[in-house]
Amino acid sequence: MQLAIVLFDRFTALDAVGPYETLGRLPDSEVVFVAERAGPVRTDRGTLALVADRTLAEVPSPDVVVVPGGPGQTPQMENTALLDWIRAADATSTWTTSVCTGSLLLAAAGLLKGRRATSHWLALDELRKYGVEATGERVVTDGKYVTAAGVSSGIDMGLTLLGRISSDAVAQTVQLGIEYDPQPPYDAGAPEKAPAEVVELLRSRSRFILGRGETT
Repeated sequence: MQLAIVLFDRFTALDAVGPYETLGRLPDSEVVFVAERAGPVRTDRGTLALVADRTLAEVPSPDVVVVPGGPGQTPQMENTALLDWIRAADATSTWTTSVCTGSLLLAAAGLLKGRRATSHWLALDELRKYGVEATGERVVTDGKYVTAAGVSSGIDMGLTLLGRISSDAVAQTVQLGIEYDPQPPYDAGAPEKAPAEVVELLRSRSRFILGRGETT
């Protein structure tokens, strides 16, 4: 089984690495990082790069498509080469997935209309503009489409799909292996839990105007 994780300039690192560390441990699988051009692709912080070993054209029919989000998602919304590849890959994929604002790219490619999906909580209104039934759930499965909410939820998405593709036991083994046992020091990981002033602070520091998915 071939899993293709898409990279583009200024993607969010954990959006890609979370699924890589979970889905990438699927037995008898091949994980490939793909981009328009092969080579290093910088994350949104600019201090880290992942290497795309193959171009989009070299991986036309992966079994699983993973589209991350991040500030760089905004210009990709009109990137015909990427959107065409997503549509073409989806035509033969077994699973098409996204993390964070990556779901906006799936929506822009026309794949989520009329479906339930999630994204970063600040991007849900934008997702609805594409005819998507947007929900704040952490992981949403609708047919072969599996979308995850913001950043860290990509780990949950990976484990969820791993259980579907393989078995609960395999997913649990991976979870134990990476010691994914969240015990955060604060209970502020969702807008309905975080203090109101923290929610407003994040809104004020974000460029999620019109759901474009860029943060300062």
